Amino acid sequence: MKKSLFKPSRKFTLFSAFVTLLNDRLSESILLPILPSFVLLFDSKASTYGLLSCTYQLAQFTASPFIGLMSDRYGRRPVTLFCITGSIIGISILSFTVLFDWSTSLATIPLFLLFIARLIDGLSGGTAATATTILADISSPEKRAKTFGLIGVAFGLSFFLGNIFVVIFAKNTNNNFIIPVIIASIIPIINFILVFFYLPETKPQNELNKSTQILKNPLKQLFKVFKEEKIRKLSLAFFIYFIAFTGLTNILIFFLQESLNWTTKASSGTLVVVGVIAIIVQGGLIGPLVKKFGEMRLTLIGSGFILLACFLLITTPQKNAIVNIYSAVSFLAVGAGLITPTLRALISKKLDGDNQGSILSNLQGLQSLGGVLGIGMAGKVYDDFGPKAPFIAGSIILLFMIYLIAEGKNNNISYN
Repeated sequence: MKKSLFKPSRKFTLFSAFVTLLNDRLSESILLPILPSFVLLFDSKASTYGLLSCTYQLAQFTASPFIGLMSDRYGRRPVTLFCITGSIIGISILSFTVLFDWSTSLATIPLFLLFIARLIDGLSGGTAATATTILADISSPEKRAKTFGLIGVAFGLSFFLGNIFVVIFAKNTNNNFIIPVIIASIIPIINFILVFFYLPETKPQNELNKSTQILKNPLKQLFKVFKEEKIRKLSLAFFIYFIAFTGLTNILIFFLQESLNWTTKASSGTLVVVGVIAIIVQGGLIGPLVKKFGEMRLTLIGSGFILLACFLLITTPQKNAIVNIYSAVSFLAVGAGLITPTLRALISKKLDGDNQGSILSNLQGLQSLGGVLGIGMAGKVYDDFGPKAPFIAGSIILLFMIYLIAEGKNNNISYN
């Protein structure tokens, strides 16, 4: 299964990678506003919600380095198809869980099934890392920030579509998420068909099937990025960023529903805004902005936007919070839209083609590990110190990230 069945073209390659990224994020975008209300039916602790939320990231963190090595050895296409198959299985279990009426069952059963669904999807969750590597394979170094903007477009579009589905179809009943999840279940199947027929192998043929050591310890391979002097500080900043950002975005919906008593539909509306802004910033603005300001400046500017969002969340009143919340999520989306492609591009531009797959997959693993730590910490801080404490902690982490990025200016390698 090394060749697509139709004549490959760059447009189809880009589109296949884009749909793969969309598939990777769509289930997340549907689950994000649903999960808090679903968990609150059985357990009111933010730490329980956080533990369930980080299952996917923990599984992906464990599997991503191995998947990256396999894509370097055997090619992007077979690995992508394998990962999509896992996504189909995971979302099917998720669909069954939210479809069934658990009102007369033990509370542990639906929570257990959700854990299993997220675990399976995470263990095969190399779709984002492999799709990112495909984009790197077909892009020149100077155009990678713009090409990586497709990641943000997929992220924004999935946020928009997933939450629009929830806003339109969710009802105030216990069994209220059937249609959105069924729609999400169809996406991986379409993704599989598209990749099978149209995605060519982007890894150069002379680089395939080279001897590659099978990874046994994900931590050992993952933290090799910190041994590379030219990307060490940026990789650490990347890791720190996703601790803060993933913790903030995941606890935010729980905060809206548990602390401010917002409904699932109301909290989904904020994520629709995030999706629209992400599409605009990363889909249309990131290229011109990179040309004008460079990746380094945009990364720092994006950090400032997220810090401003944290301030608005910290000062949100208990009542009449709409202005604060929607302003905060708007700044959060702008900041993420600037940081994510530019920081990844800064790292990618310093890599050669031989280890693109391994390093970028390791970065995806760092992103997942950062998500695990961020979500777990946010839930614990919420329970122990109050609903707004995670936003204070996130601000502190972001300040440290800014320090690391600023320190990169002292490196003798140009960052634009």
